[in-house]
This record gives sequence, C-alpha cells and structure tokens, in this order.
Amino acid sequence: MRGLRVLPSGRPGRGRLYVNLPDGQAVAWYDRQTNRISVLADQHREAVVAALRPYIAGPFTVGPPPVPTPADLRRLALAPDEDLAPNRPGELLLGELEHGSAGTRTRHRLRQDLTAQQRMGELLDSLEPEGWRVLHGVPLPGLGPIDHLLMGPAGIFCVRTLPGRRQRAAVGDLLMTVGRAEPRPDPRWIRRAAAAATRALAAPVQPALALVDASRVDVAPTVRDIRILEPATAAAHLASAPTTLKPPDTEALFTQARDTRTWLPPLPHRPRSRSFTARRPRNGR
Repeated sequence: MRGLRVLPSGRPGRGRLYVNLPDGQAVAWYDRQTNRISVLADQHREAVVAALRPYIAGPFTVGPPPVPTPADLRRLALAPDEDLAPNRPGELLLGELEHGSAGTRTRHRLRQDLTAQQRMGELLDSLEPEGWRVLHGVPLPGLGPIDHLLMGPAGIFCVRTLPGRRQRAAVGDLLMTVGRAEPRPDPRWIRRAAAAATRALAAPVQPALALVDASRVDVAPTVRDIRILEPATAAAHLASAPTTLKPPDTEALFTQARDTRTWLPPLPHRPRSRSFTARRPRNGR
C-alpha cells in the first residue's frame, strides 16, 4: 500500500517507530528494543513490513499488539502535527536562523543558543535507557517555549538552557549573568514556566537552568528551588537524586506532555488531566 508514513515516537534511533496511514491514523509500530512489529490492521501487514524494512536490524517478529494501556491508546490517537516527541533540540531556533531576518549580532547570539540547546538536548536524550523521557521545544502560551521538558525517576524538570561562553556565570534569586553581559531574568522565567507546566500536567514540575560551557557557575545560597545542570555532571546529578516517579507514571506523563493540546489554554469543556503525586523519598529530602 502506498502512502504509509514511518514516524518516530521519540529521538531518532530510540523508542518506537509508528506506521501511519496518509490521514495520520496509526496502523502499526515497531519496537526497537524487542524487534517486534505490532500490527493493528492485518490487511496492512505486508505493506507495514515493507515500509519498516529499511529501519529493521536483524530478525524480527510480527503479530497483533499486546493489550494497550490507556497511555498507548492516547498515543495512537495523536495526530502527527499534534505530537511534540519528534522535535529536535533547538528546532525552533533553527527555523528562526533559516527564515528570520535578524541582524548579524542577533544571529550570532541565536547560533550560540542553538549550540547550547543541541548539546544539552543530546545529553538529556542519552538518559532514555535509564528511564528518562524528554521533549524539546514545548510551547507555553504567553511565556514562550520550554527548551527541554525532562521526565523520569527523579521527577519532572522544566529546563532552560543557556550558553556559558567559557565565562563565569552567576545565578541569583531574580537575575543571572554570564561574564560581563547584562543581567538576565532567567531565574524568574524558569519559575513561571515550571508553575505553568505544573498546572498543565497536574503534576509537580521543578525549574532547572542548564549552563553549557561556563568556566564557573556561582549560585546564590538563597537559590534552593532551581536545579543547576551542567553537561559534565548532569547525568550523575540526576542519577543520584531520590526516586519520586515510577516508570508507568513517567510514560503516562510523557504521553500527556507530547500532545500539543495539553499546553493550550484551558477550555470549560476540556476534561481535567489525571493528577500524579510524587512519592516522598524515605530520607525526607
């Protein structure tokens, strides 16, 4: 059958590949970890295998899918243009650089921001085997996009990424500076973004600032609510954090967050999202 589209469920090379009809309806998916093709409509079996063959490595099995979870059903009903999962790190900046009309200095700053987002995004993507899921370029009406939304064992993090430019960065309660540049209101912005994400997901979201290539990061002792991440230590920092989310809750939250409709302003007829309560660590921290 012609017109079948193969779309990733997450970052390229990870997660599932979904096979959709031209109207966006999913008819099958390929699980890379188990090398199994789950076919929803048997009449498309041969066409599905043909469409997926370039992506399959080694022997594979084909059959009906397992009994779907509620998260599976919601993901299967998600139209491609409403799915945030395929977004690449810094994709919005790429579009601005390719099609925008900014001046030379602004374009230089955008390239620095893009490089930082790509580097941090690739690092966060690499955490998926440890039970983390990540989205890039999540839209927040009225605030602008969240660079990265990270969900996993230690909870949910709303991450704003900034280039350190090999200079000293200082993070305060309200402002932060990099080198001798003008102070920026990023601490205030990330708190507001995390609060908006908490309302949208009905689950606690923590604010985080990611500093890429800073020579040194000084954080004011009064800044206790914002996580500070750096590429060299972020993975170890997150791995050592207390576990607050179980894998099924992480998957359900990821399915909810990847839907662009989750981030639209609330409407009176829209049902409320399921609320997730993070488990309190035993040590009380």
